[in-house]
Amino acid sequence: MANLLSRRRFLRASSAVAAAALAASTVRCRRAPQAPAIVTSGRPLMEQGIASGDVTANSAIIWSRCDRPAQMLVEWSTTESFAELTRIVGPAAVPQTGLTARLELRGLPPGQRIFYRVRFLDLADTRIESVPLTGTFRTAPLSTGRNVRFAWSGDTVGQGWGINPEFGGLRMYRTIRDKAPDFFIHSGDTIYADIPLYERVTLDDGTSWRNIVTPAKSNVAQTLDEFRGNYLYNLLDDNLRLFNASIPTVAQWDDHEVRNNWYPGQVLNDLRYQERNVDVLAARARQAFLEHMPNRIDPADPTRIYRSLAFGPLLDVFVIDQRSYRGPNSNNRQPVMSPATDFLGQRQLQWLKDGLAKSTALWKVIAADMPLGLICRDGPDTFENAANGDGPPLGRELEMADLLSFLKARHIRNVVFVTADVHYATSLHFHPDRAVFKDFDPFWEFVSGPMHAGSYGPAELDPTFGPQVLFKAHPPAGRGGAGPAEGYQYFGLVEIDAASGVMTVRQHDLAGRELYRIDIQPVRPAWGA
Repeated sequence: MANLLSRRRFLRASSAVAAAALAASTVRCRRAPQAPAIVTSGRPLMEQGIASGDVTANSAIIWSRCDRPAQMLVEWSTTESFAELTRIVGPAAVPQTGLTARLELRGLPPGQRIFYRVRFLDLADTRIESVPLTGTFRTAPLSTGRNVRFAWSGDTVGQGWGINPEFGGLRMYRTIRDKAPDFFIHSGDTIYADIPLYERVTLDDGTSWRNIVTPAKSNVAQTLDEFRGNYLYNLLDDNLRLFNASIPTVAQWDDHEVRNNWYPGQVLNDLRYQERNVDVLAARARQAFLEHMPNRIDPADPTRIYRSLAFGPLLDVFVIDQRSYRGPNSNNRQPVMSPATDFLGQRQLQWLKDGLAKSTALWKVIAADMPLGLICRDGPDTFENAANGDGPPLGRELEMADLLSFLKARHIRNVVFVTADVHYATSLHFHPDRAVFKDFDPFWEFVSGPMHAGSYGPAELDPTFGPQVLFKAHPPAGRGGAGPAEGYQYFGLVEIDAASGVMTVRQHDLAGRELYRIDIQPVRPAWGA
């Protein structure tokens, strides 16, 4: 009952702040800016709303965007009335950052509901300020006194399915928000920079799906402003802005933030692109991603996306990047590790090992942008992820085998993978008794998505690490690419019980219906280790 009442209080509080945010930030036009607009009159506007992210026990990132160069101001309080508050002057939103600004709040009380307000002062006349927007989040606990709950999914505005007001926009964000998670992991494909939108899509029954279309979504993204425009497009949606005001996001990227199945060093053979050098496109795309997502930025390595988040004694989250450091997509059957087999890359792999070894949290969740047990192809004999379809570890599988062997050798238990990418939902259990490669302890991988994109599946299983399918949900045969209106959209929800340490994983559909549930008992030696 205590958890239910807590969630009710959250929904009341978040509904109030989100309604205020929506009222103040309602988009006045349906055309996202193609480039940072410099406005010289009226109050500054935050048409893209506000967001929080990368929340820990004592810190959080606050993000917003202004319609002109302006100084960010943030206030936070532990009460909705802001009777006592802390005020912080943040950075300026300037054209060099796409008029976005972020501030890291530090010294927050652990395990506490936090309310925050954001406003901007016009740099041309600091007497002119915006209407404030209010958001909320809850910091991580320092004790095991309450449950921890998070959601995950991926793939937003993909395969030509954009914002359709008649459908209700990006409805999955509303569905997840109603579940009141402590935070949300976006597992990648936060945008589809390589797939333009059309105003009308004819459905099988003869009716039409009607997209809002902006200049940035009318062609593949190549310039920095076009990549920025893809993020601004998504933020036209009321559901997403309401979500951002009340649910912190942990964002990672995959391929469509740049271009389908890209890898470093690739040269495109695609007539839609004037810029064929993927490294140039990726640099612009990375800047736009980091500008528009509420990620914590490492000053020593400001372009790095992989990172870890401590969410109290029950949970550490390791956000990995399987895109930026990989070798070329190939037949993936190299017999020894080399730059050609890089997937995480040696630096990131060592970082992950070190972090997992040092973690004292009961559960260690690896937020991956691609699945381990499913085959993702980049052509008939070329592979996108580690899986290559048969036999002992080869190619990129060598990194994964090395990681799994390390976990076993160091007795690191209770490691769970969550991911998206394949546009359907499945739950996989891996066991050495079923595997070609034997040197690892059993573990789980949960896959869920898409949020608002075409649906596919199921993918082929790779036998190397012995996956077994316990659940799957996807369109029927012949319905690959089914749009959001058909309902094959999925997200996962994880809850760790504070008293028992049991991890409950659920899979849900677009309507919020529970499709699958499993309770995973923790391995006790990890408790309090």
